[in-house]
Amino acid sequence: MPHQKKIALVAHDAKKDLIVDWASANRDALSHHHIYATGTTGGRLMEGAGLAVERLLSGPLGGDAQLGAMIAEERLDALIFFIDPLSALPHDVDVKSLLRLAILYDTPLAINKSSADAVLFSLKTDTD
Repeated sequence: MPHQKKIALVAHDAKKDLIVDWASANRDALSHHHIYATGTTGGRLMEGAGLAVERLLSGPLGGDAQLGAMIAEERLDALIFFIDPLSALPHDVDVKSLLRLAILYDTPLAINKSSADAVLFSLKTDTD
């Protein structure tokens, strides 16, 4: 049996429908992994995509920091974060910190549908 990866799925409010659609289309592949998500995104993924999700705090309430800690402790194999580049966010500093940690620790990182497809494919081939 392939090694189960730990994948975080996060989306800004304007991208939540898109990540649910993407996760629904990739449900079979994602269901073989342990999925983490920040609060609201996690609820939407469970309801809309039928995925088992370990929900963390909402991003602005500490969920981004929880994911950053998981990356720093090498407990996360990939981060898929559908970012809305057109919205200013009050917790932008948390988002930047999370992205900085993913880059620093060389964690596979996707920020849109195309890169999410590539990261998910790389995890599949990594487990074969």
